[in-house]
Amino acid sequence: MRKFLSLILLSALALTASAQGEVRQWMASGAWRNGFTKANAHCTVNGQEFYSQYHKNPDQWYTLFRWLAETDLQAIPKGKHPIPGSTLVASVEDSENLPLEKRNTESHRKKIDFQLVVSGTEGFALLDHASSTVSVPYDQKKDVMRYSYDRRKTHFFDVCGGQFVIFFPSDWHIAKVATKKKNQNIRVIVVKMDYVE
Repeated sequence: MRKFLSLILLSALALTASAQGEVRQWMASGAWRNGFTKANAHCTVNGQEFYSQYHKNPDQWYTLFRWLAETDLQAIPKGKHPIPGSTLVASVEDSENLPLEKRNTESHRKKIDFQLVVSGTEGFALLDHASSTVSVPYDQKKDVMRYSYDRRKTHFFDVCGGQFVIFFPSDWHIAKVATKKKNQNIRVIVVKMDYVE
């Protein structure tokens, strides 16, 4: 029996390693880009979740990356821009990072936050689930939930122009957090993507 359980465990580990290899290969190949070369995924992007969501709803992702590839991201006016051929809306924001205490935590259940930093450096934070608690219950209309968190257990990171992050429902996060850079001005494109169960 012990030998049988060991074989099952080894088989499961081999399948997991194979799946992770497939995801890494897919990310590296750029098969998801559809001609979009203006930015790269930040190292914090959950590749497994990206791969899964992309393959569950390829038309949505194809349309997003095609629009980004064909749009002058520096010249497009700030504001909301419907993405043709979809229900997606790109929010072009000329904004600035603010001190952490002035920024809200958030997570979503129905949407994925795709955030592309066009220029400047945006500060972000990912909350530790074990030490965070819900501070404002889920608002179904706004698709948002807020958290109390332990700053010492929070992962802070910077995203430079030419990089994007993707926050899935399990990514409790804070955006537009002040960095150590002198200039806190940023241009960011935010698109709410549909999350597929």
